[in-house]
Amino acid sequence: MTKKQAQNRIKELREKTEYYASKYYDDDAPEISDFEYDMLMLELRNLEKEYPDLIDKDSLTQKVGGHVKEGFEKVEHEVPLQSLLDIFNFEDLEAFDERTRKVADENNIELKYVVETKIDGLSVSLEYKNGEFVRGATRGNGLVGEDITENLKTIPHIPKKLTENVDIIVRGEVFISKEGFDKLNEEREILEEPLFANARNAAAGSLRQLDSNETAKRPLDIYIFNVQKSDTIEFKSHYESLLYLEKLGFNVNPVKILCNNIKESIDAINKIGDEREELSFGIDGAVIKVDDLKLREILGTTYKTPKWAIAYKYPPEQRETKLKDIICQVGRTGAITPMAILEPVKVAGSTISKTTLHNEDFIKEKDLMIGDTVVIQKAGDVIPEVVGVIKEKRDGTQKVFSMPTKCPVCGADAIREEGEAVIRCIGIECQAKLFRSIWHFASREAMNIKGLGYSIIEEFLNRGLIKNIADLYTLKLEDIKTLKKDGKKFAQNLIDAINESKSNDLYRLINALGIRHVGVKGAKSLAKRFKTMDNLMNASYEELLNVDDTGEITAQAIYEFFAQEQTIDLIEKLKSAGVNMESIESESGDNRFEGMTFVLTGALENYTRDEAGDIIENFGGKVSGSVSKKTTYVLAGEDAGSKLDKANQLGVQVIDEKQFEDMIN
Repeated sequence: MTKKQAQNRIKELREKTEYYASKYYDDDAPEISDFEYDMLMLELRNLEKEYPDLIDKDSLTQKVGGHVKEGFEKVEHEVPLQSLLDIFNFEDLEAFDERTRKVADENNIELKYVVETKIDGLSVSLEYKNGEFVRGATRGNGLVGEDITENLKTIPHIPKKLTENVDIIVRGEVFISKEGFDKLNEEREILEEPLFANARNAAAGSLRQLDSNETAKRPLDIYIFNVQKSDTIEFKSHYESLLYLEKLGFNVNPVKILCNNIKESIDAINKIGDEREELSFGIDGAVIKVDDLKLREILGTTYKTPKWAIAYKYPPEQRETKLKDIICQVGRTGAITPMAILEPVKVAGSTISKTTLHNEDFIKEKDLMIGDTVVIQKAGDVIPEVVGVIKEKRDGTQKVFSMPTKCPVCGADAIREEGEAVIRCIGIECQAKLFRSIWHFASREAMNIKGLGYSIIEEFLNRGLIKNIADLYTLKLEDIKTLKKDGKKFAQNLIDAINESKSNDLYRLINALGIRHVGVKGAKSLAKRFKTMDNLMNASYEELLNVDDTGEITAQAIYEFFAQEQTIDLIEKLKSAGVNMESIESESGDNRFEGMTFVLTGALENYTRDEAGDIIENFGGKVSGSVSKKTTYVLAGEDAGSKLDKANQLGVQVIDEKQFEDMIN
């Protein structure tokens, strides 16, 4: 490679790594795997080593990848939170040892290492004064981070008060356990929210919420792995400091192996690699640190990385195996996912017999056929994946796979909408999506059945008390009262809430059915236009298309939903249970807000946003989620945010709660 070619490639690599680092650190939305990113960084580092005059201070090889997010106070770290140099083979580790041993021998210091797991999470610093937790911050760019003290206080394993009254700053890694991550994504799937790509980004996104109440809902944990600064006690070794941190009450990284030489360190790395499947938390490598703190000081640091520590990244393991079959699983939202059934093969410490094939496009892109010999890869703790097919091993017995047009669980239509990669079951009584269907049906903006939460629905299903949505209306006091200690009172309240929901307006029932693309706003438009459930069920595609806020995709989704036998069956059962099927007209006929569009922002004192929105719509107005020049009024409560700023920029009239009450009275 000529110097000009190297210069062009370095420029390309810097642009790519900057973009991918921004998606990873700042947006918590990675677009490539850690291994792919590491390989780009390795290539960039090697080219800069070969052509040192092309090194730029803004290259990610010279600085930490993160930035400070807007909305948080900035914190200047007393001791920089540096990143680590990554290596991918033991030859580089032995070279690191050789450099370190030379300095140790010159200074007559015994060289020992501590090998720890490299936890896959978000690095933070915690500051204590007189034993009290006073401030916590993200790593940010290493020199300046974000003040996330209130969010960190929601993590149970961060002590508010230490066992000794010391002044100390420590560094740790906030993470979400494997079990916690699976449950978090399961809940997000039910809510039809985007799934987190991995546990690291789930932890980072959770910790950087502007509202600490949202952070508290996430299953965050922490392991402490370093003393950054101590004003009240001096340590001679890193291992000694970790033991002291445990004594202070910190949740210290449980995997910390003291090694007498580099051979023992390599053995420790291999041991961690062999046992990483059994760890309750994800890792993306192992860290090798010099134990003696005086030697660390002598070795020093570069601008970006310490010279006394290095990170070993486990290479992705690949194996060949047979793709025996492809079956389809139906998720709680009705998404139908193809799964590869494999001839069992051991990869990265675990036996793999099946893995996801994501969607129809993935299968076509990889050109996969049933009976193929495929390559499986598992890097670190990520889900195993099919990375390719060995076409040379095809013998003519392979079969082409086609995605089903009917749900494999319930037989309802399986639809792939334009612009989507996912095929979905649209059967409302499908057992695979029953939990999600009931959860949505009972939710606040749907039938608003108070007391029917996540765990109660699970218990009803586990006990076989309900087998479809309509069964909610056949529940008896005796069925419910054993679920809680104060069972009778709870049961009666729930029965009352279920009975009360029968008289809800039609739009709530329409929303409760969970039709694709139909939310509260769309449900209200449908109820206003068709007046009764029967009219809506019998509406043609053209009639649906003429409803306000209903486009072609939504109209098609509604039409197909009401054409399903399962939908017709459920509506009949709900009718028999006494659930209201008609729109409840406003008696006043007052359309004073007709032609007006309101945007609500901030917290109101006397109304929820839903209540205020209902009032506006009852008076013939519209409620929008975003401010534009067409907005008539912005109703602003306490802590109004960016929507208020946008209204002021556009000159849209802003009203407060008192003015709103004057308008409706």
